[in-house]
Amino acid sequence: MQFKHFLKFNDFCRDEYEYLFERARWIKQEFKQYRQYWPLSDRTLAMIFDKNSTRTRLSFEAGMHQLGGDAIYLSTKDTQLGRGETVEDAARVISRMVDLIMIRTYQHDTIKRFAENSRVPVINGLTDEYHPCQIMSDIFTYSEYRGSIEGKTVAWIGDSNNMCNTWLQAAEIFNFQVRVSTPPGYDINPERIGLNDATHYETYANPREAVMNADLVTTDVWTSMGFEAEAEQRKNDFAAFCVNTEMMSLAKSDALFMHCLPAHRGEEVSAEVLDGPQSVVWDEAENRLHTQKALMEYLLLGKIKNEM
Repeated sequence: MQFKHFLKFNDFCRDEYEYLFERARWIKQEFKQYRQYWPLSDRTLAMIFDKNSTRTRLSFEAGMHQLGGDAIYLSTKDTQLGRGETVEDAARVISRMVDLIMIRTYQHDTIKRFAENSRVPVINGLTDEYHPCQIMSDIFTYSEYRGSIEGKTVAWIGDSNNMCNTWLQAAEIFNFQVRVSTPPGYDINPERIGLNDATHYETYANPREAVMNADLVTTDVWTSMGFEAEAEQRKNDFAAFCVNTEMMSLAKSDALFMHCLPAHRGEEVSAEVLDGPQSVVWDEAENRLHTQKALMEYLLLGKIKNEM
C-alpha cells in the first residue's frame, strides 16, 4: 500500500494544500454546526512527545476523537524510547499497532529515521528544523481573512527557527515573498531549509524595513525549546526585534499579525499587538484543529469527493 508522510511543508504540492484547505473549511463548518463526522472510526493515532506541548497535543487528540478515532499519548520519558530502544525498532513496533503516528521531537533526523521504518503515515508535530502543521494552519487562517496568500508579503521578525524555515518552504509553494529580519548570528541557513532558489525571500538587518508595507507580520519566542541556556543572551540580542505598536504601524493598514503561541508579552511581541485588532492568533491556534483533521483524513483515506 502506498502512503505519504508529512515531515516537511514541501512534502506536499500546492494542489494538495488547496484540497486540504477546502476540506478544512468543510470540516470546520461541520464542527461549528455540531454535526457528527466520523470518517476515521476504528482508526488509532499514536502521539509521541519528546517535547512539551499544549496546542499540538490538544489539536491532534481532540481532532482524532472528533473524526471518530482514538488517540494514544506516548511520552518518551514513559516508554522504552527513553530507555535506549532505537528509533528504528520503535517505529517497526508502534506502526504495527496503530494507523497513524504524530511525533514532536528535537532533531529532524529522528523523525526521518522513524518514518523510514514505519508501516503507516508519520506526521511532524514539530522538530527543531520544521513546523509544517503550524504553517498549514497559518496560511489557512490568512486565507479566511484575506483570500489567497499568493503574491503577498510576509515579514518574519526574530529567530531563524523552525517556523521561519517552514515559512520559507511555503513561500516557494504558494508564490509569496518572505522578508526575514534576524539579529546578527541568527541568520537563516538556506541549505538546511532545502530551498530551490532565493527568489522568494529577502533578508533585512532592520526589522522595521522588513515590516514596511507587509501584508502579514509574524514572529515567535526568542528562545525555542532546547535553547533555554541561551535565554539571557538572546534577550539582549533580540531587544530591538519586539513587534510593538510602532513597528506594526509600518505594515499595511489591513496587515494581520500571527504568532504560533505561547507568546511572551513584552518580549517578541507587545501585549497591545498580541491582543489588538490586527491579531488573529486565537483563530490561528484553533485552526490547528481543523487543518490537522483534514490532514489526518487525507493521509488515511486519500481525497474525499462526496463530502465537499
